Amino acid sequence: MSLSTLAEQLSYLHSPRPFKNPNYTKNANRRTKNLKTVLGQEREKERIERERRRQERDSQAMDIDEAKKEVVEVNEEIPTYLSIEAPPSVLPQRHYCDITGLEAPYTDPRTGLRYHDKSVYELIKNLSPSAAKDYLAARGVNPIVR
Repeated sequence: MSLSTLAEQLSYLHSPRPFKNPNYTKNANRRTKNLKTVLGQEREKERIERERRRQERDSQAMDIDEAKKEVVEVNEEIPTYLSIEAPPSVLPQRHYCDITGLEAPYTDPRTGLRYHDKSVYELIKNLSPSAAKDYLAARGVNPIVR
């Protein structure tokens, strides 16, 4: 039995996928949005909803004292997961080993792969260029191997 035949036998590529809908068609008119746009739209929806609730309360309860209104407004501004904004970190971005996932203080100059220690470097030196490209692609880097 040849190696490619065994690999083809063990492959899941042509096995049935019952979890996929056979009638699904991709909507060509659908526009993709990045995370910043989606979060901005969510914040805007929350702001509009808060304003609508505030107007309803004001129209229903015109005779409430000013002190009670201030307490209600303070409670409205409770921070949520989406409303908390933080500035970018002043610390440098952490780098992780492409092989082990541990912190990587070193980078291989030949392949650009980040590695944790000497034992991982020995493994990286023996990697083929295509395997190094695959590791770089998994990190999301445009793989250029010299």
